[in-house]
Amino acid sequence: MLQSVNVKRTMPPNASLWSMIGNCKNHEDIRLLFDVLKNLRRFRLSNLRIHSNFNCNLCQEVTRACARVGAIDFGKKTLWQHNVYGLTPSIASAHHLLSYAKAHNDAKLMVEVMQILKRTNLPLQAGTADIIFSICYNTNNWELVSKYSKRFIKAGIKLRQTTFDTWMEFAVKRGDTESLWNIEKLRSETMKQHTLTTGFACAKGLLLERKPDDAAALIQVLNQTLSDAKKPGIAVEVEKLVNEWPLEVIKHKKDEDRKTLAAALKSDIPAMVASLLNAGLAKGVNLEDLNKNEILA
Repeated sequence: MLQSVNVKRTMPPNASLWSMIGNCKNHEDIRLLFDVLKNLRRFRLSNLRIHSNFNCNLCQEVTRACARVGAIDFGKKTLWQHNVYGLTPSIASAHHLLSYAKAHNDAKLMVEVMQILKRTNLPLQAGTADIIFSICYNTNNWELVSKYSKRFIKAGIKLRQTTFDTWMEFAVKRGDTESLWNIEKLRSETMKQHTLTTGFACAKGLLLERKPDDAAALIQVLNQTLSDAKKPGIAVEVEKLVNEWPLEVIKHKKDEDRKTLAAALKSDIPAMVASLLNAGLAKGVNLEDLNKNEILA
């Protein structure tokens, strides 16, 4: 391709460029690809008087190839605004890099991509938030999710149910009821019904406020509103609430507050389960693990 441009002074077929992108296997292949792109852009400008960049689909495939082989340094160059490679930055291209960051739990890369997006004024999307919140949750970074949530809300992004699932589960895992209820207020403005995850996040929030009967009542409502296909998930979530969540939430508390919270949960969780049993729910829940849990002792 370089010979076609530099020696023959003709534009190579589009199919050749697409083939090259698809066949990139390593960092050196990507380096060669970007060298070709730079030469093609120069040739288009000087010989063909074409000032526009390559089409968006091609640009996205270049970013996809960079993410595929782990050439993230070149991947970030696809988002440059004044692009010497003839690539048009797009949020779709950014998503390829963010998906790479999610797969590798790389919060540092996520922050770098978000900084680039801010400089280039590319419009954020609901899908962007979904990936960002997942990375923050997986890397246990509440500060970043709090920072970026404000940015998405300010931009008027309508968050997806899956994003609220992640955000609310994160808040209640930390025992942060103030944030939980603020997020729930935001969620309820656009969504009428709870998902399994947001419903149980609220139930856990009520337990943290020493309201086991209210928590049980919310789960009963959830049982009425969820589809038949999702109702079996209630028993699974109750089990997790009993056996996993207490350990998670207590770990996030200060040492002086742990004993008080442990005593409250040891009392209130069985009370909630008893209310559920009276309503014909949570029949298979075993409270023995709760009583054996050393952190609640």
